[in-house]
Amino acid sequence: MTKSRIRAAKPDTQPHFGYFYDKPGSLPGTLNIGVDAQPPVIVLIDYNEADVTRKTLATPEECLPYLDTESVSWVDVQGLGSEDILQRLGQVFNLHPLVLEDIVNVPQRPKVEDDYEDHLVIIARMVIPKESGGFHSEQVSFILGKHYLLTVQEEPEHDCFEQVRQRIRYNKGSIRKLGADYLAYTLIDSIIDGFFPVLEAYGEQMEDLEDEVITKPTRQTLNKIYRVRRELLNLRRAIWPQRDAIAMLIRDDNDSLISDRVQVYLRDCYDHAVQILDMVETYRELTSGLMDVYLSAVSNKMNEIMKLLTVVSSIFIPLTFIAGVYGMNFNTEKSPWNMPELNWYWGYPLCLAAMVATAAGLIYFFWRRGWFENFSDVKDRTSRKRG
Repeated sequence: MTKSRIRAAKPDTQPHFGYFYDKPGSLPGTLNIGVDAQPPVIVLIDYNEADVTRKTLATPEECLPYLDTESVSWVDVQGLGSEDILQRLGQVFNLHPLVLEDIVNVPQRPKVEDDYEDHLVIIARMVIPKESGGFHSEQVSFILGKHYLLTVQEEPEHDCFEQVRQRIRYNKGSIRKLGADYLAYTLIDSIIDGFFPVLEAYGEQMEDLEDEVITKPTRQTLNKIYRVRRELLNLRRAIWPQRDAIAMLIRDDNDSLISDRVQVYLRDCYDHAVQILDMVETYRELTSGLMDVYLSAVSNKMNEIMKLLTVVSSIFIPLTFIAGVYGMNFNTEKSPWNMPELNWYWGYPLCLAAMVATAAGLIYFFWRRGWFENFSDVKDRTSRKRG
């Protein structure tokens, strides 16, 4: 087997558009190990219907005695931080350099490769919800053999396989009665089901955004909508090719690795993937609708403000006119036409009364026209929201 060239990825090397890409001119099979990648931990779970063995291996070669037995061997590698272990892992499982490249150079697009005689390659993407919001995403690679399954994860901290481990340990269900293909289905099904808690969190977040957009839209609201929309796009890019990969497993004619019984279970997994994709598309449409509602709410708010300013201006314009006329102070001794009202005994109270009457008349006129109804509705909605 040809050894793969391994080089450390620079800290500023980032995959564009969500996927890894090779630099122009790179040799096929070149591995890129991230400088922050954690050292791999190799966990072996070997089981049959009667017994189960779980141990942590120090080297990849320690799993060789288990690969040719009739029991099912699950080799779970957590972490991509050791060049030597990855090389030896490829030699133990007879992996093509390009397969090892897909496993190590993350992230790759979810896919299935069935061009190899003794094993099947599956690349999947697993998402785990974060407590602070959003989700953590990492690649999980599957190498399915006749009696073994190799899984490689980016790091050991995030995992949705614990329920599967418990089912193997306590012999729950049919997992210890069936082969490695059923184990692969179970892990893929766990990955697919892991999308639902993430989408549930986004559903609750979008309900809060709807209330915020209607009652009190701000610049921060717009930023939240953009962030949710971008994260949903990342979810869509994770589940869309994953759905196609599961469909390819269902159509696979390699009965020696995936039995007809397991393909029936994979159809149910495919239905879940389609359901998740529908939910993601629905949420993305809702974010577009929230954006339209936000723009409409901001526009309506601006219209209300302009309407209020118009009402206030309409009331004070005649008052300003009256005050301006009687603020000219023409000398009445020069001519009887020079504002004789300045010498009236009740001139000042009459001027104030005229102003009050004018303002009251305009307010009554605007009220009769229904201009104050929208203001009261906005106030009522805000009061109900706070209550």
